[in-house]
Amino acid sequence: MDFRKFTNDNCTLILGGKNEETNEALIKQVEDEEEVFHTDAPGSPFVNIKGEPKKGDLKQAAIFCAAFSKDWKKNKNDVEIHRFKGKEIYKDKRMKTGTFGVKKFKVIKVKKKEIEDFLRKWEQ
Repeated sequence: MDFRKFTNDNCTLILGGKNEETNEALIKQVEDEEEVFHTDAPGSPFVNIKGEPKKGDLKQAAIFCAAFSKDWKKNKNDVEIHRFKGKEIYKDKRMKTGTFGVKKFKVIKVKKKEIEDFLRKWEQ
């Protein structure tokens, strides 16, 4: 599957969906204990840190998620990200492709400047 891929300074692989279909495929490959991210608002890539996160990985994955979200593209402001484990994700038959429920999550606030800095590097 063709995900967005980001390998950070810690050599940690971070994957992101591009649309409903890749979000669906991304969630299917997530392990129970792996970290997953999505914006509070609809229209976000699901983002997955592969393996055990190292120092700084959680924030970088949250920024990666925010940078490609509709919330960012529409508002160009701080973005609220939900962080959860793979085991917290569920899907019922009525949910459309690329849509999932989450039992519990933590919130990470990503600042506008962090997103702008990330996108400058991404586009180089």
